[in-house]
Amino acid sequence: MVQRILVSVFALLVSSLAHGQAPQSSPSISYTRDIQPIFTEKCVACHACNDAACQLKLESPEGAVRGATKVPVYQGERGQAVPPTRLFYDAQNEEQWRRKGFYSVLDNQGSQAALMARMLELGHKTPLTPNAKVPDEIVLGLNRTNMCPLPEEFDGYAGAHPKEGMPLAVTGLTDDEYHTLRRWLAAGAPVEYQPIKPSAAEARQINEWEELLNRPGSTEALVGRWLYEHLFLAHIYFVGGEQGHFFQWVRSRTPSGKPVDIIATRRPNDPPGTDFFYRLIPVQGVIVHKTHITYPMGPQKLKRVKQLFYAGDWHASALPGYGPRHRANPFETFEAIPAVARYQFMLDNAEYFVRTFIRGPVCRGQIATDVIRDNFWALFQEPAQDRYITDAKYRSQATPLLAMPGQNDDVGSVLNLWHAYRDKRNAYEKLRRDAYAEMPAPGWATLWAGNDNALLSIYRHFDSASVTKGLIGDVPLTMWLFDYPLLERTYYQLAVNFDVFGNVSHQLQTRLYFDLIRNGAEVNFLRLMPADQRGKILGSWYQNSGKVKMWLDYEDIDSDTPSAIKLDPRDPERDFGLKLLQRTGSLNAAPDPINRCTGAYCSRPQMSEEFRNAEQSLSRLVSRPAAGLKVIGQLPEATMLRIEGVNGQRQIYSLLRNRAHSNVAFLLGEAYRYEPGLDTLTLYPGVLSSYPNFIFNIPTQDVPEFVEDMEYAKDDPAKFERIVMRWGVRRSHPQFWYYFHDLNSFIKETQPVEAGVLDMNRYENL
Repeated sequence: MVQRILVSVFALLVSSLAHGQAPQSSPSISYTRDIQPIFTEKCVACHACNDAACQLKLESPEGAVRGATKVPVYQGERGQAVPPTRLFYDAQNEEQWRRKGFYSVLDNQGSQAALMARMLELGHKTPLTPNAKVPDEIVLGLNRTNMCPLPEEFDGYAGAHPKEGMPLAVTGLTDDEYHTLRRWLAAGAPVEYQPIKPSAAEARQINEWEELLNRPGSTEALVGRWLYEHLFLAHIYFVGGEQGHFFQWVRSRTPSGKPVDIIATRRPNDPPGTDFFYRLIPVQGVIVHKTHITYPMGPQKLKRVKQLFYAGDWHASALPGYGPRHRANPFETFEAIPAVARYQFMLDNAEYFVRTFIRGPVCRGQIATDVIRDNFWALFQEPAQDRYITDAKYRSQATPLLAMPGQNDDVGSVLNLWHAYRDKRNAYEKLRRDAYAEMPAPGWATLWAGNDNALLSIYRHFDSASVTKGLIGDVPLTMWLFDYPLLERTYYQLAVNFDVFGNVSHQLQTRLYFDLIRNGAEVNFLRLMPADQRGKILGSWYQNSGKVKMWLDYEDIDSDTPSAIKLDPRDPERDFGLKLLQRTGSLNAAPDPINRCTGAYCSRPQMSEEFRNAEQSLSRLVSRPAAGLKVIGQLPEATMLRIEGVNGQRQIYSLLRNRAHSNVAFLLGEAYRYEPGLDTLTLYPGVLSSYPNFIFNIPTQDVPEFVEDMEYAKDDPAKFERIVMRWGVRRSHPQFWYYFHDLNSFIKETQPVEAGVLDMNRYENL
């Protein structure tokens, strides 16, 4: 550090003298004031999250100083797990990161400028043609292989890729931004660290929560561990806290009141190796939307936790270990804690828990998302109707069957492990089927309706997905019904036990078991359908090759015991969805007149006439199959419409493409199971993706023409090109960054707690 400061001072001195100025006349550059805002504006959209190019993360000075590496986080075929490289966790200073293989992008290389400076120069001297397509030779998106050149390899990189400087394939830095960064880099790239610190009100609440989780005694320690394992991913915000302040739970070698010394295990339930304490620390750096999974805490939440976990007459006689067996089966590990307390805690904030495994934060999730439909609704079973909660004998029979794979990552054992866990899971499904057949017929009371987390909408965007409260869009093809064993297993399999740095065996086992989880959620829902129609409905979900999967890997369904819900036999699924909407109006956080227009007015009544008319026109695009709206075939998964009013106001809408599949039961060959003629669009106010694929900016008076042109374009690329040219915001658009960041501005205005910089790694070259 001293050497860096001396270099910085010397470089400033030389620079000043070279320009004939006294050193003190050159204004100093502040990293916090001058540099991080440029990174946030032009770089973080690609250099954040686990899939940051070359693992160069620019949300904070710590990330900039850490630098880059050639080792990708996502490498699904690797035979050996790689050491984790989580910023702020797995190393604490520049020297430690160098030992882990990271190289500087900020240091000058003798007579050569810093690697970042040369990358920026390459980008600045090869600007894109305004609002034209990016040249085809520049590979973008998930198909891109990042070169990550070392400083000494840069000349070869620039010769082979002369148009691939930074920022990559997007409207670049302004002249002022470019020169500011160049001056900073020439001065040795000095940084100052200004970590976020809790306010007094936050500090008081932190002390209360840390005291609760660190209480002595076996019973208290078991609850603390369960709570930690369920909240370790959360960006926690406090009632009465500072806007923009978020905190996360860690295990520390030091108690409350002392500086945190993080125990950086791969998973939150790995052995800590020493005595430890649960601590809350501030989330540092720029908030990134993809990893920003929020969770509220305050006095009422504290009271609720004490009521759920500490008020009952139960005790833990001993503490479980941290070995593979205890990781594989949290039902056995935490069986001393009343199951009703565990389930109710998860239900209270069900959106948070579903977000942890559907939305992220792994940042590149096709290993999970290709096993789910492009849109479906999620419902939850009422605890009083959950046999695992209410029947101790059933619970003791079920618990040994609920273990999950992924703890043994021996590549040669994948098939044997898969078969063993598949058979165990199917034995559980048989036990559940038979036990529930003895219960009263399921009805509307089977569904939990405790708060607005009770109804969730999931939208998949190829390799990412979003979760939103309420029932959005037209009635979907499938729905999931979570009971406690299913919700807990999904969370542990995809959040707690998943290792993004793991090898192919671990990731394959995770993906295969999630296929069984999805099937379990569908089967739970099927019990609400008429018994004599369940087989037909299931067959519609598993067409063609899906029938083979049903025969090979899934347990038979209950097609005998009745449902107490009376449904139209012509289309019971749709009738169920419509009745659900009618019965849950007070819980439904997402009234949706645009996609579910039942009368003459297909717009939100609270909007101004200008935007009501725009929504009325846009509603013509939704809930229509692509066979009748062929332009759907040219749209990406998540398009953002920015509708601009005459007085400067604007509204943001997500236009989501719902790809239809004959089934989603296999790991490979997804493209062969597409049914493009059945694709539909959902249009919903707000930003329903962390990864916008494209933006259209449309004045309200142009909306009818935009809709007409979309209908007229059909599957003609030339006609669609004219739409993009007129209203599209291409990567090369002169105001690209204004429109891109305005999406987050809209989130700040409408859902300020959820705001975070969006990711442009999937922004398409339309």
